[in-house]
Amino acid sequence: MHNKNLYGITALFDSPDKIISVAKKTAEAGYTRFDINSPYPVHGFDKAMNLKPSKLGFITLVFGLTGSIVALLFMFWTMSIDYPMIIGGKPFFALPAFIPITFEVTVLLASLATVIGMIVFFFKFPENRHPLHNTNYIKQVSKDKFGLVIEASDKNFEYQKVKDFIISLNPIEVEEIYYQEKELLSIIEPKFLTLLLAVALVTSGTTYFVLNELLYMVPFSWMSEQLRLNPQNSCELFADGFGMRMPVKGTVARGFMPYLQKGNSNPTELLENPYLITEENIKLGKSKYLTFCSPCHGNYGDGDSRLRGQFPNPPTLHSKRAQEFKDGMIYHIIVNGQNSMPSYASYLNNEERWAVVNFIRVLQKAKNASDSDLQFVKKENNKNASN
Repeated sequence: MHNKNLYGITALFDSPDKIISVAKKTAEAGYTRFDINSPYPVHGFDKAMNLKPSKLGFITLVFGLTGSIVALLFMFWTMSIDYPMIIGGKPFFALPAFIPITFEVTVLLASLATVIGMIVFFFKFPENRHPLHNTNYIKQVSKDKFGLVIEASDKNFEYQKVKDFIISLNPIEVEEIYYQEKELLSIIEPKFLTLLLAVALVTSGTTYFVLNELLYMVPFSWMSEQLRLNPQNSCELFADGFGMRMPVKGTVARGFMPYLQKGNSNPTELLENPYLITEENIKLGKSKYLTFCSPCHGNYGDGDSRLRGQFPNPPTLHSKRAQEFKDGMIYHIIVNGQNSMPSYASYLNNEERWAVVNFIRVLQKAKNASDSDLQFVKKENNKNASN
């Protein structure tokens, strides 16, 4: 049942070349509220119809920038204001570390906004009452024909004038499309409510049965009853009852040279420092010292911990005992740990450990310089100044 509220006039054509020509003539005639329908994409439609660039890109840009700003501000607030933490010696606002998350949130918001904006605001979906739905015109252009529709809302629309214009284009079929009458249906119907209740009960019951019963029945229980050892659990397979196993004693990874004095509080043999105190080595040692050592020992080795009493403060590295340590002893403490200081063997490789040792020597020399040292530095400074 249709009323006499005209939506538009449609015309069918049988070739893509013809529809391109029709689109050009329609745009040249001054019509702006018209559309072209095709069973497959045809290159040149936008130019023939004189379409303006889509504004969808602005939605993508705005929400993409919003995602970047929100991600950066959130990470800045959490890491620098609400719960400031120093991780590995990095600053509170470590921008390089925040880039991956910022990128992901930017892409997420931009893509979601693009899809939602395109479907809801540009395509006006969901639209299940469009006048073209279920018409012969839309069935033909969805199969093998090409169509033109000029809407009655066009400012230049005059029924007879538009009809004559469309006929002049030599279409194979012309059809007038009217708005359908609105039909209001009440959802408060006993049959409909009964159906909803039945669907809810069946869905809930099936979900409960699957998640709480079916998955624990053979053969569906293979995921929960695997032949495996869970971490931190006991195991009857081994005599000691432990499920988590230690590596075989004496096992050494290929290409790895173990530290033989590890575990000894008073090593009998100490390694010799194989690295010279060079500018590059000191630079490496300073970087690793400030990252791993300075939170407890202080930036200059004075034992002035920056952890605010969370751990006992270590002794100063400038004591007579510490200065008399051989390089191998400092290396041993880094690898083995001492008292409340844990081992840093898993954080520093062999070169980095010796670099830290050399940097500690530099700190000790700078803090406890003798008169001859000061005279030498003064002499070198004067020499460099003259050059």
